[in-house]
Amino acid sequence: MIERYTPEKIGKIWQEEEKFSRFLKIESLLCEALEKQKKIPRGTSRKISQAKISLKKIKEIEKKTRHDIVAFLKVVSSQIGPAGKFLHLGMTSSDLLDTTLAWQIKDATKIILSDLDRLIEVVKKKALKYKDTICIARTHGMHAEIYSFGLKFLYLYNDLIFEREKLSASLDYAACGKVSGAVGTFAYFSPDIEEYICKKIGINRAAISTQIVSRERFAYYLFILSLIGATLERFATEIRHLHRNEVGEAKEPFYKGQKGSSAMPHKQNPITCEKICGLARLLRSNAFAASENINLWHERDISHSSVERVIIPDSTIIIDYMLKEFRGVVSKLDVNSTRMARNIEINRGIVYSQKVLTELMKKGLSRMEAYDLVQAISLEVINNNSNFKEEAFKNEKIRKLLSKNVLENIFNPYNYLSNVDQIYKRFALI
Repeated sequence: MIERYTPEKIGKIWQEEEKFSRFLKIESLLCEALEKQKKIPRGTSRKISQAKISLKKIKEIEKKTRHDIVAFLKVVSSQIGPAGKFLHLGMTSSDLLDTTLAWQIKDATKIILSDLDRLIEVVKKKALKYKDTICIARTHGMHAEIYSFGLKFLYLYNDLIFEREKLSASLDYAACGKVSGAVGTFAYFSPDIEEYICKKIGINRAAISTQIVSRERFAYYLFILSLIGATLERFATEIRHLHRNEVGEAKEPFYKGQKGSSAMPHKQNPITCEKICGLARLLRSNAFAASENINLWHERDISHSSVERVIIPDSTIIIDYMLKEFRGVVSKLDVNSTRMARNIEINRGIVYSQKVLTELMKKGLSRMEAYDLVQAISLEVINNNSNFKEEAFKNEKIRKLLSKNVLENIFNPYNYLSNVDQIYKRFALI
């Protein structure tokens, strides 16, 4: 069965009702901290925490106030009586907004990391499965030399584990709250209040803030998400090429009942990989928008706010969707090793040219002399539709320098994989 992605789990983190619930928790924690310092009456935090969030009422009030935080405070204040005078005490809107945003990023990233781990595990299995499967490597889109199909996955594995490490580490920087008042001076309560609240909700605190935390944090976070997206895009592009009819080495799964075209019943298109490539562009554009948010006036303006309400939730949902969809592609990838072997021979042996070149140099020819000799034979093969191995065996100069056994060994494709195990050992996979 095809695994369908549903965004409800990560999407719930970004729902407005959830956001206001987190606002309420932060307000309650502020009063809890102030109670511990005996600056407000005991029981205030409990009273606030018992207030009910009515998104409908908040939206109705916001139509008039044109300020969501004020609307939220009005709804909560109406429920808590005298305790309302301690609500939002010494805080500014961004104390709620930035601290909640950091909290949401932390929770969303937990989901992303979990799905990234699942993809990494699938990629690792494929790297091991196809370690000894030979295929043709391509540079500039042209046939180069014999390659291990497993190395394609190992290369992806290497980038994903690096990016996973960076994403996890980014939380100390990106998931960073602030509860420091209107311009970040702690004019109305001490910094240990901020530390208390951030510790309670499991995020870092900003060592310094203005009315907001620096937007470099979110630009960095979205850049890492876009980097992961670009890595998925690169491998999706590889699959799209291998999926082509004239290549046919691997293709993304095509499920029972799936249709490829409304007009052409035979079509099996790499639609998931194409979606991944398209969404990677969106992640990059979001990262660019985040970098534009860094430059704000003085201690804060609001030009970043409307942008972040779109790009940060969207980017977390998009990358999680990409990870799950791509895991489905990799886990069920249709690999055709027979076609790989056949494609190696398309150019009739010229991919072994460097092996011949190297052996001739070992026998005393200069690099350029050996290069010119092998290139001439290669061009002859290309232009006359002949066979490189046969032409090499017929060449008088080559026959004089290289024995039949040496020549036969040159054309053994598995010789190219003789040191591949050493690469895998770098990752402790074998």
